[in-house]
Amino acid sequence: KKFKGFIYRLCPGFRQKNLCFIVFTIYLSGGSEHVATATLPASFNDLLPHFLIEPDDEYIVKNKPVTLTCRSTPATQIYFKCNGEWVHQDDHLIERTVDPATALPIMQVKIDISRQQVEKIFGLDDYWCHCVAWSTTGTQKSQKAYVRIAYLRKNFEEEPIGKEVALDQEVLLRCHPPEGVPPAEVEWQRNEDVIDPVTDPNFLVTADHNLIIKQARLADTANYTCVAKNIVARRKSSSATVLVYVNGGWSTWTTWSACSAVCGRGWQRRSRSCTNPTPLNGGVACDGQNVQKSACTATCPVDGGWSEWSKWSACGADCSMWRSRECTQPSPGTGGKDCQGIDLQSLNCTSQQCPQSKSDKILSLETISASGVEDVALYVGIVAVALCLTLLLIVVVLVYRRKKEGLDADVADSSILTTGFQPMGIKPSKPENSHLLTIQPDLTTTTTSYQGTLRSRHDGTNHTGTAKFSLTNGPLLDPLPNGSHHTLHNGKLTTDPAEFMTRLSSQTYFKTLPHDVTNTSYGTFNFLGGRLTIPNTGISLLIPPEAIPRGKIYEIYLTAQRKEDLRLPLAGCQTLLSPIVSCGPPGVVLTRPVILSMDHCSDACPENWAVRLKKQNYEGVWEDVLMIGEELFSEPYYCQLEAETCRVFSEQLGRFSLVGESLNMAAAKRLRLVLFSDAYCSTLEYNIRVYCMDDTQDVFKEVMQMERQLGGRLIDEPHVLLFKDSYHNLRLSIHDMPQAHWRSKLLAGYQEIPFYHIWNGSQRYLHCTFTLERLSLSTCELTCQLCVWQVEGEGQSFILDSEFLLMETNPNGMALAGPSAFQIPYLIRQKICSSLDTPCPNGADWRLLAQRLKLDRHMSFFASKPSPTSVILDLWEAQHFHSGNLNQLATVMADIGKQEAMIFLVSDGEC
Repeated sequence: KKFKGFIYRLCPGFRQKNLCFIVFTIYLSGGSEHVATATLPASFNDLLPHFLIEPDDEYIVKNKPVTLTCRSTPATQIYFKCNGEWVHQDDHLIERTVDPATALPIMQVKIDISRQQVEKIFGLDDYWCHCVAWSTTGTQKSQKAYVRIAYLRKNFEEEPIGKEVALDQEVLLRCHPPEGVPPAEVEWQRNEDVIDPVTDPNFLVTADHNLIIKQARLADTANYTCVAKNIVARRKSSSATVLVYVNGGWSTWTTWSACSAVCGRGWQRRSRSCTNPTPLNGGVACDGQNVQKSACTATCPVDGGWSEWSKWSACGADCSMWRSRECTQPSPGTGGKDCQGIDLQSLNCTSQQCPQSKSDKILSLETISASGVEDVALYVGIVAVALCLTLLLIVVVLVYRRKKEGLDADVADSSILTTGFQPMGIKPSKPENSHLLTIQPDLTTTTTSYQGTLRSRHDGTNHTGTAKFSLTNGPLLDPLPNGSHHTLHNGKLTTDPAEFMTRLSSQTYFKTLPHDVTNTSYGTFNFLGGRLTIPNTGISLLIPPEAIPRGKIYEIYLTAQRKEDLRLPLAGCQTLLSPIVSCGPPGVVLTRPVILSMDHCSDACPENWAVRLKKQNYEGVWEDVLMIGEELFSEPYYCQLEAETCRVFSEQLGRFSLVGESLNMAAAKRLRLVLFSDAYCSTLEYNIRVYCMDDTQDVFKEVMQMERQLGGRLIDEPHVLLFKDSYHNLRLSIHDMPQAHWRSKLLAGYQEIPFYHIWNGSQRYLHCTFTLERLSLSTCELTCQLCVWQVEGEGQSFILDSEFLLMETNPNGMALAGPSAFQIPYLIRQKICSSLDTPCPNGADWRLLAQRLKLDRHMSFFASKPSPTSVILDLWEAQHFHSGNLNQLATVMADIGKQEAMIFLVSDGEC
């Protein structure tokens, strides 16, 4: 202590960083103190200290302190300063040496930093230290060294998730390592083996630590683990299983086998196998038949047969004559046996038949020649007669076929086609700026309406008396039995619904058609087109003009099927998103696509769904005909998916539905919750029925009809609930009832509908009944709260009141044929199409029309059609049947620059 005080008194400016430096050598021996001054080189006085070693950043692992080192020459003193404060000199470990080359003093100082010292610093981002070196000339500061406490959290911020991917598909596995100091390094393991992207370029580790498998191989099926490590610890994420599956593919067909019958009618077959490739790891098996059979007729083997022997020849010079026969009756064929025996026979002549003199020979030759000429004349006559008979037969056949074609010809383009669907007495008002679009064209010149029967020219029936229903390309208007008629008046079909359904169901194909008149609409249409609508269901079928070929008349129906009658095969996360709709007959020929509109109940988030359009084929099997968002314009189907409606463009009629497959647990279906109660309550019990159904109008209509029969009433507005694909059930409960007047008879606190009952959509609607009991007959009011929620999900609550609504529904379908079914008159529509179909250099054509009508996302589909404008107008008609604003359409046409064009120059005479 005395020595330290002596130094402080001798150098009072030590703490003020002045240039007072003294080098002491202390010798402690025999209890005495000796002080000596070291001899320094002369050059020492002119040098500033420079650092040979500066302190580096360090990390404290667990509780082990770290050491900071500082070395400088020439230096007389070195002290550390941490976070702005000098470190006490007793905490310095000092080592002095001399550089043998320069004889300059070298000083090295070390200090230890403990975890407690770093943790005491509060409010600073980091703990730092640097050292200061002195020489006789001046001072120098080293760089800052930061001391941090190293750590690595246990939980990953994002762990990889297992996937099932197709062969050659790109795979992305995400990993966000735990928080740590220093930041953790990441490596990936496949089945505990470290992945090296250098040796296997099919793997790529991104800068944010994600793993990308560029093209999934079968060998990449494994468990993948993200490993994070730093100087403190090493953490492993949970393993993510990647399953690479292979969908099956058909091999090529083998050649047809030999006919099974040796002679006559038989079968031949060919086969293929699902080996190109073979489905692996749960891949989809090949769809279709692996064996095909075909009828064949094997030609029977024909054994040869001899013809008659020819006449004996004249006796030859050798006194012999001969005759021959041929194996031609019949000739051997198809492996038949040849004739057995000889084909040439000779015989010796008698002495009288032997050759005579030379004159006799000449006479014999002349006789033979004359007989040969007579035979030739006979043959020529026979051939001429045969040719005449053949020509006569051909003429008769041609005349007969021409008469038959005249009897079976299609209905011609007569007044039926031009007047049978013209509405009567419809004279709409002419709004400003759109009077030219609202003129109804008069497609006839002599009459305004047609009232009569639409019949084929011949009332032919089969031998059993049942009317035939043709599915060929001919007219599909059946002959009407028993003299009954279908009458069209003002564009609406007035035939008896029961009769129509009975007649359709009598056909072979329509035996499965349900006799549900309330969910069916039907009508008779020609080339002018029309519209079928099932009221209060959101289901309609638009038949554009020219979709039906000229000269054809079709009876077309539209039906909303009951889900319990037709159950779709759904697998995995698939669910039914729309009603099942039938339109037909499916064999009719269409020259343009019709538009089928129906509701859907998805949450309108396309990134959460893979939506497919399914169609039932003739064998009753449901097939995927379209993946929404991956449409091929060469296919006969296209779909526009709106927020609550889908519109299907189809060149074929049939049975359709929309099926969605959820891609993640965020996918949700829209459910409609509807509450009913008894209209009259004469007992103490009071029932509240809560229906949970898909948010489509057809299901709501059916529930309303059923409740009307039960005498129920709607006690609240329908509510929409998003039901997520989270495998959690739906729970319903009633709360906040006046305990003095009401009590619940439900034993449990809630009712629950299983998840799969709602998600698979096999049942049209589900409902829970809450039975309440009033304590007195005089109690006539009920106020309570209904809570509906998905387990571990968001819920909704509804306040029940006494107000109620009833929806009036039209039980019969609505059919509009001809011009009355469309907003835009037929002739004006044709002029719009002829004006806008031709491309314009400035873009004032159908493309600008689609853009102004906000349909530009379907440009490629429109461009694939012969008349893009007509398809755009068809879609506009389907979207704006009830709310079509011709003023708005006229304004759009004017903006395009077609106001002076021929479209708007339609006079009353032309209409």
